[in-house]
Amino acid sequence: IEYEVVRDGRDNCITVCNMENFDPLGVHTGDSIVVAPSQTLTNSEYFKLRATSLKVIRSLGIIGECNIQYALNPHSEQYCIIEVNARLSRSSALASKATGYPLAYVATKLCLGKDLVSIRNSVNKTTTACFEPSLDYCVVKVPRWDLAKFSKVSTKLGSCMSSVGEVMAIGKTFEEAIQKAVRMVSGGAAEGLDGCGLTAAETDNLEELLRVPTDRRLTAVQYALESGRCSVEEINRLSGIDRWFLHRLKGLADLKLQVVGLGSLDRIPLPLLRNLKIRGFSDRQIGRFVGSSESVVRRRRLQLGLTPFVQQIDTL
Repeated sequence: IEYEVVRDGRDNCITVCNMENFDPLGVHTGDSIVVAPSQTLTNSEYFKLRATSLKVIRSLGIIGECNIQYALNPHSEQYCIIEVNARLSRSSALASKATGYPLAYVATKLCLGKDLVSIRNSVNKTTTACFEPSLDYCVVKVPRWDLAKFSKVSTKLGSCMSSVGEVMAIGKTFEEAIQKAVRMVSGGAAEGLDGCGLTAAETDNLEELLRVPTDRRLTAVQYALESGRCSVEEINRLSGIDRWFLHRLKGLADLKLQVVGLGSLDRIPLPLLRNLKIRGFSDRQIGRFVGSSESVVRRRRLQLGLTPFVQQIDTL
């Protein structure tokens, strides 16, 4: 769990964003899928970690911005602080884009002696920087690896970061955001989150692929759910991934199997097609499920009045 915290010279403190790693402790946050805001914390856990964050930045006397990383026991409220980055980090860049709060700009102003109340919104010139953004959407960051370029390199993920980049996707639901992110990180090679693509050797060693964190684990999780070889409880036991995320991925797998079972685009009712789009399925994905093409699915969708819309994140 990560918190981005800001403090000025007058001891005004705010938490701009909190984020949650999809993978359990042991995988570098740069190699883990990151979700903002956190989805699995209780109110008690959220406010306890927030209060601790404010105490930490005050006790260290930090003026500006800092990133605090926690390890939280999912079965209790026991936690410990992994590290405090008293500077802008890669997570800060993600938080800034996710919330529309310009952390680097604000931190620079604070270091020059300004306070949060005096920094005005550059758009409306009235509101100040002394507020905590509220997100009614979900942001997912997915790392990108180039490990396949090297024949003898280990694909195991650990505390040493091995990713070479990352993408950020925004959606109204976690499912929509992660499907968008998977499409972007593959450079268009993937149509969305799918269990296809595992080799015969990987499917034979599915439990090992779920247990050991690698760049292929997300695909393995989806394959296990789509094929029915593992339940949510079994995957949780093997991988340590929170059940909340696994149940959302299971919902995607169930939707895919439902559409494949219909076998024809004309047999997909409007409520189901709308749900598919809300959950982030692309027209090309849906076309593949029913043996049709992207253009045909798009034409059918437009005939039914299902069109996308764009929303803008408020910026300072």
